[in-house]
Amino acid sequence: MDDTDRWRDMASAPRDGSRILVTIRPSEQGPAEVDLAYWSNGDQFAGEGWRASDSSPGHIIEYAEPELKCWMPMPSANRTSMPSPWEGDDDQELYGSGI
Repeated sequence: MDDTDRWRDMASAPRDGSRILVTIRPSEQGPAEVDLAYWSNGDQFAGEGWRASDSSPGHIIEYAEPELKCWMPMPSANRTSMPSPWEGDDDQELYGSGI
């Protein structure tokens, strides 16, 4: 498996404005899903935090830290489908055996 094709802990996600894939935790609004997001340092429209990439002035889609389970770098252009959301347990490691 390519190193870019694995989910990682949100604590290691880049906060430089680059676009990443994120797993949104399941909630009463629906099952877990994948979205394209980026870290914003804040502006006149909203404060700092994670935003969906399809946000626009006047329509900011923000994610609270607890809503996001993990992240993955953007896949290569030759990928044909979106990865599935991470479905492991919260206390389970996102990668590696933990041994």
